[in-house]
Amino acid sequence: MPFSPAKRKGTLSGIFFVAIFAAAATYIADLTPVKALGLSPLVIGIVMGIFYANTLHNQTPEAWQGGITFSGKKILRFAIVFYGFRITFQQIAEVGMDGFLVSLIMLTSTLILGSWVGTKLFGMEKDTSILTASGAAVCGAAAVLATEPVLKAEEYKTAIAVSMVVLFGTISMFLYPVLYTTIFENASGFLHMTAREFGIYVGGTIHEVAQVVAVPASIPGSPEEMANAAVIVKMTRVIMIAPMLIVLGLYLAYSAKNEGDDTNSKMKLVIPWFAVYFIGVAGFNSLHLVAQNIVDIINEIDTFLLTMAMTALGMGTVFAKFKGLGLAPIYTATTMFAWLVVGGFVVTKLVVEVF
Repeated sequence: MPFSPAKRKGTLSGIFFVAIFAAAATYIADLTPVKALGLSPLVIGIVMGIFYANTLHNQTPEAWQGGITFSGKKILRFAIVFYGFRITFQQIAEVGMDGFLVSLIMLTSTLILGSWVGTKLFGMEKDTSILTASGAAVCGAAAVLATEPVLKAEEYKTAIAVSMVVLFGTISMFLYPVLYTTIFENASGFLHMTAREFGIYVGGTIHEVAQVVAVPASIPGSPEEMANAAVIVKMTRVIMIAPMLIVLGLYLAYSAKNEGDDTNSKMKLVIPWFAVYFIGVAGFNSLHLVAQNIVDIINEIDTFLLTMAMTALGMGTVFAKFKGLGLAPIYTATTMFAWLVVGGFVVTKLVVEVF
């Protein structure tokens, strides 16, 4: 046990060690040039963790490993639960049926497409394919983190998925404003997008919340309704992570049973309870019983805990484990990116026209 009398000191030292890295990542992410790139502390944290894992890992006491593992597992689940304070059910209602359907369609299709393409077309193993797909389908690095406990995947697989999310999410952040100003804004017919339509498109297809916020802000003279639609649709995708994880847990258990693999402990988790608690916290937040300034503080603490979890996962990522993967993750992520950009545009236009 990590907090047994014999291991308690080492575990606490490991947690404190991760917290120092997370604090540094938070400081770096707050620098103006880094903010302009839309990089969250979570991304900075995993990069720092990976650097540590491949350079200084052997210089720290082995006893600290318990604290690092605790940060990447237990603190992660706690942080995902309190991520619910970022969402209210009223926000989902505000976006309307068209925004909700775009979120639902893009999440479901991207998750299925990415998982299938990764395993069947490009030969990746299931965990990495699902993690990469969940990051693209829902909310980037936070979704990868939330999916990892359900799969019980190794740290390096999580790192691969996060790296794909960062790469293509960053490309999206620069591509979408160009698409809008050069094509969608001035085109006629099906290619034309109103500010609200483009906001729904952005929120329904871009990876990270920070990147969704950055896109409307980088378009000169963009109306407020574009930013509002983008953020609300994005947060609708975020709350869908809970039912997605529950369905994923049921699917894994069903698959294991059909394959006669009931002894595989990896598949025994059917309901990820932290996802259920996440919905409960979001529901509580929807009642507005807690003052907004307190909620803001909770969200800041939660971001720090998520950064700790991401940093700890990075610390378990050794480059030697990447051997043999080849370019399959890039091919899989590129396929999903193409679907998000092109398919997402078509889905948004069709859904908005119907509703």
